[in-house]
Amino acid sequence: MSLITTETNRDPERSAVSVLRPGRDDVTLRGANQFAPLHELVEIHLRRIDQRYTSGRQAVVELLATSGRPLSISDISSAVPDVPRSSAYRHLSDLQRAGVVRRIAANDEFARFELAEDLTHHHHHLLCSLCGKVIDVTPSSAFEATVASMVDDLALQQGFQATSHALDVIGHCASCQAT
Repeated sequence: MSLITTETNRDPERSAVSVLRPGRDDVTLRGANQFAPLHELVEIHLRRIDQRYTSGRQAVVELLATSGRPLSISDISSAVPDVPRSSAYRHLSDLQRAGVVRRIAANDEFARFELAEDLTHHHHHLLCSLCGKVIDVTPSSAFEATVASMVDDLALQQGFQATSHALDVIGHCASCQAT
């Protein structure tokens, strides 16, 4: 499985998508074809659920790949005005069902969307339940080893086999604490 990462820059010509292949060097693509490997993977995921990879879905995926943070439906509608909000909701729903997009929410009022970890990298979130801010955090490998061990222990106690984990910490961001 390939891993897609992004290098976001305010200048779209300087933004890049990297395809990480285990055991190989990173390949960084720039310009018109920078999203080709990502689009190929997303198209495969969508075909598995009998969905087409339309231009609207491509626009949403490209935005999520370059945003550098999880986005709300309002963020997506503002950034991709050619995709009506109702279509954006449907695209996100289908992309989520295909395993391409992950929905993140501290509560239903503050849903954000990002590309699934299969297409990016493993990370966790700090979610503000007051303002809806989502902070991506990539903990140390020691932290991940501890969490993975604890998850395995919990799963084993229940006769469950864990294949992955996601950690979303809900609380109050620094800005909300200051007010």
